[in-house]
Amino acid sequence: MTGSRERGRPRRLSAEEHSLWKTITRAVKPLRVAPPAEGPEEKAAEGGPQPPRKAAPSSVDPSHSPVRKPASPPSPPLAPLERRLRQRLARGSETIDRRLDLHGLTQREAHAALAHFLRAAQAQGVRIVLVVTGKGARAARDDPFAERGVLRRLVPQWLAAAEFRSLVVGFEAAHLGHGGEGALYVRLRRRRGA
Repeated sequence: MTGSRERGRPRRLSAEEHSLWKTITRAVKPLRVAPPAEGPEEKAAEGGPQPPRKAAPSSVDPSHSPVRKPASPPSPPLAPLERRLRQRLARGSETIDRRLDLHGLTQREAHAALAHFLRAAQAQGVRIVLVVTGKGARAARDDPFAERGVLRRLVPQWLAAAEFRSLVVGFEAAHLGHGGEGALYVRLRRRRGA
C-alpha cells in the first residue's frame, strides 16, 4: 500500500536539482505564437466575441525561422595565375591588354579608378591587365610620419573583396620588368553571356 502511495506522489527536487532548474528556466525564452487569423466565417458571424480556436497542427517546426534565400549568389573564389601564364607575362610573350597607374591618387580616388577601369576592361573583353600601385618609398623619405605603401597594401585587399569578385579571377605581384612588388597582374573574368 505504501509503495502505491509513493508512486502517485511527485518526487521533490533536491537543492542541487532545484538550483539547476532555476538556471535553465531563466535562460529559456517562450515561443511567440501568432494570433489566429480571422477567417471569413468569423467576420460574418454576428454576436459577441468568439472563443479562440486552437491552431491546426503545422508540419513546420515553429522553433526554426524560415529559410531566407541569399540576396545574390556567393562570390566565386579567387584563383592564382597559372605558372605558365606568369612566365609568358614575364617574358613578354603574353600581352598585357591594359594598364592602370594609381601613383599620386588618394585611397578614394584609387578605389574609384580601379573599379571603373576593371569594369570597362571586362566589358571590352580584356583578359589580363596591369595595375601599378607603386612601392610607396618616396612618401616615406619626404615625411617620416607618412604611411608607406598604402595603395600597395590596399589594392590587393580591394581585389580580393566581394565587390570585385565578379570582375577578377585572380591576381599576383608583377615581374620586375613590369614593376615587381609595386604592380599586379590581374586576370579578369569573362562577362556572363559573352
